[in-house]
Amino acid sequence: MKYDFDEPVNRRGTGSLKWNVPESVLPMWVADMDFKTAPEITKALQARAEHGVFGYTEVDQRWYDAYINWWDRRHSFRMNSEWLIFCTGVVPAISSIVRKLTTPNEKVIIQTPVYNIFFNSVLNNGCRVFESPLKYENGCYSMDMADLEEKMSDPMTTLFILCNPQNPSGNIWSREELAKIGELALKYNVTVISDEIHCDLTDPGFEYIPFASVSEECRKVSITCLAPTKTFNIAGIQTAAVCVPDTFLRFKVWRGLNTDEVAEPNVFACEAAATAFEKGGEWLDELRTYLAENKRIAYEFIEGELPELHVIRSHATYLMWIDISNWKYDKESVLTKGEKKGSLGLPEITASDVLRRKSGLFLSDGGIYGGNGRDFLRMNLACPRATLLEGLKRLKYAVTEG
Repeated sequence: MKYDFDEPVNRRGTGSLKWNVPESVLPMWVADMDFKTAPEITKALQARAEHGVFGYTEVDQRWYDAYINWWDRRHSFRMNSEWLIFCTGVVPAISSIVRKLTTPNEKVIIQTPVYNIFFNSVLNNGCRVFESPLKYENGCYSMDMADLEEKMSDPMTTLFILCNPQNPSGNIWSREELAKIGELALKYNVTVISDEIHCDLTDPGFEYIPFASVSEECRKVSITCLAPTKTFNIAGIQTAAVCVPDTFLRFKVWRGLNTDEVAEPNVFACEAAATAFEKGGEWLDELRTYLAENKRIAYEFIEGELPELHVIRSHATYLMWIDISNWKYDKESVLTKGEKKGSLGLPEITASDVLRRKSGLFLSDGGIYGGNGRDFLRMNLACPRATLLEGLKRLKYAVTEG
């Protein structure tokens, strides 16, 4: 490989959200990678920094062209410049759109288990979360279209937030599933916000389908949130885009983003995004190969060494969704003496807490994702191979010996 993904990077003491933990703890939870970004991006940012003037910055045509060419080349979806609006991040965009396109107490559909911040974007704006749980059968997830139609038909339903590809399950939704969503949304006058931030992180040989590309119905109802941040590990630079083909919806979104002051770039935001899409393709292809091997190692280890657990096989994201419903962990065994003396009963101890206290391995607790997530843990596999092996070793200790 041209790029070295085995290189360890010490992130402790750098203000990292992920690594701001005690020395004994191994964090494999929040969705950022422990790899340096593509060196082409680093060089571009260094050159920009050397200019020495960091004033107000405009979004130039190069930024638009970079997005358009990448999606055309990689995902066979040709966008127009006027469809694209810069924003500082996918989450700020979703929150702003919910705020602009709803009135208090209206319902916003999410398919659970799903990225937990969707709940915040809905509830913080005075709306009601309307869960349409994914079907979980034979260890796999699928959409419940009957339930989804029932909830879209509710007159109080305004928006549907789609996660495409899906986080945390890693599902790549099919063209047929996406087309059905578009059909239902148009029928019941529901706008679809499609979060596609994980779209480039698919296994080699597997590709996602942009929601807006599927049909005219999908295009009319779609607001798509895009970014290079997950793909190239540059979330801290705060750079993203919203793609809105429909003229009326686009004006509403543009007004919302500008009202909330999340539509202006910092001096590095456009440079990082444009460089990523112009020069990062080779780095990404090697990354996808490396991540696929990490997945294979993790799948085989857990299936061979930990029969109590079941891994959801997936072809997108670097997140592994682990079914722990057959793991009979003992909450009381990890309590301290002070906690055991409490007269109000045991504190709330989750599987993630048990794992961390026993082995120091820090995974995301599945309960925060809604649906049947309480029976799961989410593990981030985007790390050097040595880190992955240490994490799997700690997982085995906590489940079988701790």
